[in-house]
Amino acid sequence: MTDPDDLPADDPSADAPEANPGARPVIRLKPKAGRRFLAGAPWVYQDEIVMDRRTRKIPAGAVVELQDPERQTLGLVAFNAESAISARLLDVDPGAEIDAAWLESRIAQALALRERLFDKPFYRLVHAEADFLPGLVIDRFGDAAVIQPNAAWADARAEEIAQAVIRVAGVSTVVLNAGSRARAQEGLSGETRLLAGALDGPVETPMNGAVYLADLMGGQKTGLYYDQRPNHAFVARLAPGARVIDVFSHVGGFSLAALAGGAASALAVDGSEPALKLAAEGAARSGFGDRFETRRGDAFDTMTALAEAGETFDVVVCDPPAFAPNRSAFQNGMRAYGRVARLAAKITAPGGYLTLCSCSHAVDLENFRGACAHGLRTAGRAAQQIRAGGPGPDHPSLPALPETSYLKALTWRLP
Repeated sequence: MTDPDDLPADDPSADAPEANPGARPVIRLKPKAGRRFLAGAPWVYQDEIVMDRRTRKIPAGAVVELQDPERQTLGLVAFNAESAISARLLDVDPGAEIDAAWLESRIAQALALRERLFDKPFYRLVHAEADFLPGLVIDRFGDAAVIQPNAAWADARAEEIAQAVIRVAGVSTVVLNAGSRARAQEGLSGETRLLAGALDGPVETPMNGAVYLADLMGGQKTGLYYDQRPNHAFVARLAPGARVIDVFSHVGGFSLAALAGGAASALAVDGSEPALKLAAEGAARSGFGDRFETRRGDAFDTMTALAEAGETFDVVVCDPPAFAPNRSAFQNGMRAYGRVARLAAKITAPGGYLTLCSCSHAVDLENFRGACAHGLRTAGRAAQQIRAGGPGPDHPSLPALPETSYLKALTWRLP
């Protein structure tokens, strides 16, 4: 006799996935569900899956077979019943083995792309879904790598992934970073720790003619923001002879590149004293410490104080954290981006250049542009947009998953 609790609440037709002893568990799409997945996106949301009692008992991170409502196999997915993104596509081949060889093959494909793009081993090695390793981020810093397993399947295989990176990329040190906000959404916890090798301090990372210091154990994200590299380079082209301010600077991403490009001076503003110390050390090791200053403080308060003091800069950059990490934060995020634009415009010299950035997944380019335009108008500044930038090529995107193309960097000239 069928247990009524095994039937989906919205489908009393007893069409729950069948047990298949000795094989992988099976999950099934609800009727008319999974449109984005069927159109090429690698995600299936919790409310699109038949969630009977058997399905809910599947351990988080398990590899399962995904079927459509007619019981046709769609591929292998990593499953987590408690996550809003409950299924992440691993392989369209239902016979694939998600083992060490499979991991090495995927990492090797990602490595081949980066080795074609970069002449030095400093880059994002794996960009999650866009490198067909969903929820897994790996940044490389020469002989060290930082892995960020933001999905349950990858977290459960962290040691195996570390060994695969060592074998494929030849690194000697691997750090597991557990600081991502995305991990909490998967029900994951833990501490950042060494999985292999050793570290004796921040790692020198060369980019755009400057030396950056990446704190792989205690810094933000994985220690450095590789995604902004081409935008750093563009700002550096505007910098010769300029007075530059880099707001939300972290370890000096835009300001160090600007100094390498010939800026007369650069001021880095951030709320983190450790990040500013790394920025200052990077400037010193790059050979332009005498042209670099830091100021610790709230970005909004600092820009307000500078404007009230009549200070202006030839090149202004604001690269804040994600003000709208999800749709529920959209309106607040839009207001924050508008406020950043207004305050930044007030400290941009006539004829100067202003770059504003957003890494919010929930804010697309046009909405971000609109928020910035509103802030510029409120500040009473005319503006000419001269560039719209995105992440570097080591952060590829999937055409069916716009969430993988999250970074926006808009540059204006303010007459």
